[in-house]
Amino acid sequence: MTTTSETWAPPTEFAEDLKERYGLECPPRWGTPRHPDRPSLGPKLWKVMAKLGAPPMPWQKYVSDVALEIDPATGLFAHREVGLSVSRQQGKTELCLGAQVHRALAWPRQNIVYAAQTRGMARQRWEDEFWEKIAASELARMARIRKSNGNEAILWGRTRSKMGITANTEKAGHGPPLDLGFIDEAFAHEDDRLEQAFSPAMLTRMMAQLWWASAGGTTKSVWLNKKREIGRKLIEALWAALAEDPAAVRPRAAYFEWFAPEDMPRDDPATWYATLPALGHTVTEDVIRAELEKMDPAEFDRAYLNRTRKPTPPTDPNVPKGKWPGLLDAKSRPVADSVAFAIDVSQDRSSASIAAASKRADGKVHLEVVARRPGTDWVVPAMVKLRALWKPVAVAIASSGAPAGSLIDDLIAAGIDVPADKDHPQRGDLAVMRSGDITEACGQLADAFNQGTVRHTDQVPLTAAVNGARTRRNGDAWQLDRTSSLVDISPLCAVTFARWALLIRGPQVEEDYDIGDSFA
Repeated sequence: MTTTSETWAPPTEFAEDLKERYGLECPPRWGTPRHPDRPSLGPKLWKVMAKLGAPPMPWQKYVSDVALEIDPATGLFAHREVGLSVSRQQGKTELCLGAQVHRALAWPRQNIVYAAQTRGMARQRWEDEFWEKIAASELARMARIRKSNGNEAILWGRTRSKMGITANTEKAGHGPPLDLGFIDEAFAHEDDRLEQAFSPAMLTRMMAQLWWASAGGTTKSVWLNKKREIGRKLIEALWAALAEDPAAVRPRAAYFEWFAPEDMPRDDPATWYATLPALGHTVTEDVIRAELEKMDPAEFDRAYLNRTRKPTPPTDPNVPKGKWPGLLDAKSRPVADSVAFAIDVSQDRSSASIAAASKRADGKVHLEVVARRPGTDWVVPAMVKLRALWKPVAVAIASSGAPAGSLIDDLIAAGIDVPADKDHPQRGDLAVMRSGDITEACGQLADAFNQGTVRHTDQVPLTAAVNGARTRRNGDAWQLDRTSSLVDISPLCAVTFARWALLIRGPQVEEDYDIGDSFA
């Protein structure tokens, strides 16, 4: 979806400030910080939300306080645009309604327009949720509803402001000048037609704001994905600028996104507490757990972890990934005197993996990614330490035709050498794999999946590599293919090579040492 790093995180003082100001313990991964020298109308919006029966949660206080900052130099809103990317069922609707009602009551003759996936969906939310909440509140006496098709509006008598709806078309927003435009469920919009329609109508309104909000979408959510990418870059650049100069000029757009990177397990409550700001307020762990149990995992990720849902490609028949879940053994551990290591590097060299394979007492082969980090400069020192600690039967690496092949000379220079006598290798010697060895190793691992002779602990990078792996033909056989695979498959390549080295080199070396029974 985006070119910005999903592992980026704001400085720790950001979370500390949010907790101190608002009691917010679930900060966004990307969020505009509160400007300490600007007044804000946020507290007035909080009062409106309370009158509507939904007192703001800490995250809603934070977003609205920043969104409604006033520039002291101009007396106008500091932000012309407010972007909000947050998971479902977190209170987005209540904040959306509060922002509209506050605007309708704060200034005279405000024109407020709300849009959702379609005009029908906008009307349903406007009538069944917005109006029902207004009608049930103490603000009911101040408003009336007009339901005639094409002319729907909630009218506020004292200020003569109106809250209407519009369709998702190029003509949306055409007509009177627009003071507040709200694009909800942005994931459903495949282009920028609404933004292009709203923006010209706001040009003459000095206090105008465009708000948009959505949970994660799909690869077809072109407009949302573009706005998220721009928002992330905006926040990362803002924090970089503030680090250089606390008085740096801030952008006119505010952005807030709660998001769980792919390496955060979907079934871990810690992931939920880092991603769902309403958890512990209006949402419980049991509710999220129930959603996880009944939903497709990819849809759960989109709806509750705010990840972009990608289309599921057809399964590569050579990689029996359907067997992988049944090979899980969370308690599996390596056996000290039966370990082989392997190294692999991603095609773009942005990361590398060291994996281990170990034959257990029950005859199953334990597979584990020992280390996976950015770059390659760490690999040789780490491998030297692991070799000294474990005295493995071998250290496998693909030959010079593969990305990791460039490390062979450095490994030899560090004392991890090829066998002096290829028929009598020693523990810890390099096992440099040629193309035929790699083909053999790939076929052997596929057989092991189907026969149930390997075990793993469901490490996220390894499971992702299994699910995203693609293959290419090599004669009448096949090899794992880094180019066509959907993700970095170096963790899978590494365990594949480690298992091969364990089974090929293991019988050739002497079992003459005794060390501890777990990785340090």
